[in-house]
Amino acid sequence: MNTKVVIVDDSAVMRQMIAQIVGSQPDMTVAATAEDPYDAREKIKSLSPDVVLLDIEMPRMDGLTFLEKIMRLRPMPVVMVSTLTVAGGEATLKALELGAVDFVTKPSAQVARTIEDFADDVVSKVRIAASAAASIASRSHGAASAAPPAPHKGMQPVLGANARGSVVAIGASTGGIEAITTVLGGLPANVPPVVIVQHLPQPFTRLFAARLDGQYALRVKEAEHGDALKAGWAYIAPGNQHLTIGQGTGGFIARLDGEPPVNSHRPSVDRLFDSVAHVAAGRAVGVILSGMGADGAAGLRPMRDAGAATIGQDEASCVVYGMPRAAYIAGAVEREVSLSAVAGEAVTRLLDMDRAKARR
Repeated sequence: MNTKVVIVDDSAVMRQMIAQIVGSQPDMTVAATAEDPYDAREKIKSLSPDVVLLDIEMPRMDGLTFLEKIMRLRPMPVVMVSTLTVAGGEATLKALELGAVDFVTKPSAQVARTIEDFADDVVSKVRIAASAAASIASRSHGAASAAPPAPHKGMQPVLGANARGSVVAIGASTGGIEAITTVLGGLPANVPPVVIVQHLPQPFTRLFAARLDGQYALRVKEAEHGDALKAGWAYIAPGNQHLTIGQGTGGFIARLDGEPPVNSHRPSVDRLFDSVAHVAAGRAVGVILSGMGADGAAGLRPMRDAGAATIGQDEASCVVYGMPRAAYIAGAVEREVSLSAVAGEAVTRLLDMDRAKARR
């Protein structure tokens, strides 16, 4: 398959650079370049590209506004071109919530990143986006939840006396921003602590945690080394650090380290899940969400073997059915459900654990 790409950026230099990167690939073609969304609109309509590379910061109409129009009127794979600034990070997270498949960050004097790194990132993300085309088309017809659900009032009994020693562990990558937002939106305020690995660099993990905090029933923060994991809180692994859990005097604690990447990732879902399997065993729920690759499969299987409940997001609701598929094939997933059902399934399993422990 030859992937047709439309590049939208107000910088002539950036348009030329990205066009050269895309055009040098044997499986990609630059269908058109555009200097702003008004220019891009007609080109997209007439050329029907497979992927759009869209700058966030543009005059006349910003990339977020244009992305919202695309996803509402003509859903297609979009990769955002962002900057590693606070403003750029906030806009990027919003774009991912709106339906962008992924993002690349521009080279800058402030970031130790070569043109070669940027080129590799562009090529990789365009291929991932192209592979997600069918999913985006099906999701636009109602296969996935359009918005995070409100917390269910009836779920409040989750944190019974016997559930206090439980933990929920979540892993995600491409498509994970929307997926995690949806899951957290469906959890009650008294849920056991939630630990999360989402493949994101800094400052995006910190901004993501801050963006989610206060939106739903539970609180959200970027994990810090030594955090005592508390009910009603979610802890997101910082970019470029592994997050694992340990046993403290009063319950579970967060541990961070800079050990080498696992499966080319730091933070790694496998590292988190493996620690949960060893420390929490059957007092845990493991959740694997949308993402490219296989990170999480090797760690989720020991969780299931240790007696934890394990849940996978189904193919129809994934942006990229890579990580959940690998976990399912490995026999690590006990139950596969749609994104909109993940939170409810996790709560059901926690209640089951609570009742089972009460009977003993």
